[in-house]
Amino acid sequence: MERVGVDDGFFDLGGDSIIAIQLVSRARRSGLVISPREVFQHQTVAELAAIAQPVGEGEQLEREAPGAGIGPVPVTPIVAWLRDRVGGDASRIAGFHQSMLLRTPPALGVERLADALRTVLDHHDMLRLRLDVGDDRWQPVVRPAGAVDAADLVTRVDVAGLDADKLASVITEQATAARDRLDPRAGTVAQLVWFDAGAEQGRLLVVLHHLVVDGVSWRIVLPDLVTAWAGGDLEPVPTSFRRWAQRLTTAVPGEDVLEDWLDIADGRPQPLADRALDPGTDLAERARSVTVTLPADVTGPLLADVPAAFHGRANDVLLTGLALAVPQWRRRRGAGGRGTDVLIDLEGHGREDTVPGADLSRTVGWFTTIHPVRLDAGGADWTEVRDGGPVVGTAVKKVKEQLRATPEGIGYGLLRHLDEDAAQELAGLPAAQIAFNYLGRVAPGDEGGDWSIAPEEPPPGEDPRMPVAHVLEINAITRDLPGGPELSATWTWPGGLLDEDAVRELAEGWFTALRGLVAHVAADGSGGGFTPSDLLVDLDQSEIDKLQSAWRAK
Repeated sequence: MERVGVDDGFFDLGGDSIIAIQLVSRARRSGLVISPREVFQHQTVAELAAIAQPVGEGEQLEREAPGAGIGPVPVTPIVAWLRDRVGGDASRIAGFHQSMLLRTPPALGVERLADALRTVLDHHDMLRLRLDVGDDRWQPVVRPAGAVDAADLVTRVDVAGLDADKLASVITEQATAARDRLDPRAGTVAQLVWFDAGAEQGRLLVVLHHLVVDGVSWRIVLPDLVTAWAGGDLEPVPTSFRRWAQRLTTAVPGEDVLEDWLDIADGRPQPLADRALDPGTDLAERARSVTVTLPADVTGPLLADVPAAFHGRANDVLLTGLALAVPQWRRRRGAGGRGTDVLIDLEGHGREDTVPGADLSRTVGWFTTIHPVRLDAGGADWTEVRDGGPVVGTAVKKVKEQLRATPEGIGYGLLRHLDEDAAQELAGLPAAQIAFNYLGRVAPGDEGGDWSIAPEEPPPGEDPRMPVAHVLEINAITRDLPGGPELSATWTWPGGLLDEDAVRELAEGWFTALRGLVAHVAADGSGGGFTPSDLLVDLDQSEIDKLQSAWRAK
């Protein structure tokens, strides 16, 4: 942004929870200590300045002994979720990965690239992971620094003189081959492929097994790889993944939290298709997807003006649109499930301040959380939703409060996967048909410059043999482009359950609801308002609305 005032709200400007982690990391680099939780609680520069502490002063950061990140790693909830998804068959996750494709300077050099990768592997423990599997055992183990031969993980492909179409074809072919070389059981969790274009700008494909990386980790790994290639020093990692996992897995929530999750998950079945998922038939190799993009003139106000008006966050707004669109879509298609509520599995970055004394701002690993949320935006006339009438403002307030009332997501995973008694109770409840993951905002960097994101799209990241986890999965991301931010969402489903026209209809319905939210806030100054969770006094929504109306009317 051109400027940020000291009294501007972080989330009002379009910030999100992932950017908050980056803010914490950069503040520490500049000598100031704040936590992600404090960014949520004190959302302006002025408020953060009042509570920020110099590095080392009054810090309660847990100091680790050298080598604390090496050895067996406790199975975290997300790893247990993956194990259960494939029925314990580790062969079906061999190629489960994430990848990034970068533009690179011409003279990248295989040896220099391998040296850079070696530095990154030795610096970030989880990139040396091996999955020890046998009988009922799924045991992640981190090997010592130097245990991985980086040179074996780097491949050079000559693409000099290829046109754009041929280059894209070669990238797809090599990305598939790199995926097939992954195998966490053998300790192979990384692959680098350099597409050498001679004197022209090349490409670098970075493929990491999902057991060792997530969306936030990429924001650490890629800059570190570039820094190491350029000969710079990498910043230390305050808390290892292994130490965090050890502390996390001893903190299973109590009975009262279990009751909250039972209340959320319990409800009427809400089928989106004519049959249930079949783990033997509905595999990743048969999945289909469509991607839709919201233009900058809508995305900009959607992620800044609308959350600011309702004192909320990006997810409040995006999920309100989904909570409005899904019941409308079900009614139009005559799908089963009455009512206006929607059960959604919500993915999160998982780096909340759950473990006291842990600083995860520089830790690489798979921290993702998955937990159900039941959202009910209320009955809404679709014409009023489309036109941005008062009903969409009411919907945002309802969904925002339902999200605030949801317990911390990591607690669900601990109960569902690491507590035997709680797991039995939760497993018997209806499963969410829809999964939603907002990956935050990313800047592509210098458009067309070295180390920026390349335009070619690598193939999807799941192993083809993996069973699909949901009838419909939505992965959304905002790209800050020269013409403004654009929200892009990829909708993925098993090919035998839904048809593309039906999915596109729902995706467009979601965008219609989001446009209605923008129109509602832009219409006049009365849109938006506080909700009970914003206040320190005990008022319900109707009392708050009456007070605000009286204030606006003077």
